[in-house]
Amino acid sequence: MKKETAKTLRAFAIELVVYAALVVGYFFLVLHFLGEGLHQLEVRHRYTYAGVALLLIIGQAVILQNVTTLLLRLIRGRAG
Repeated sequence: MKKETAKTLRAFAIELVVYAALVVGYFFLVLHFLGEGLHQLEVRHRYTYAGVALLLIIGQAVILQNVTTLLLRLIRGRAG
């Protein structure tokens, strides 16, 4: 039982590190490529900005979850 718990904890730690790195990378990509446009949208069209921000948040969640799942499958495939 301890071996299984250690394996699960290791997988969780790997997932946490990978997901954190992807979120930070996503943040800087959005900031770099969309930062000025989002700022102008916020200043001029607040409601549109809110909708775009929500879509970016949802997109981030879906894409990063799929990427993390794929990476974990690859990691578990090599380890197992």
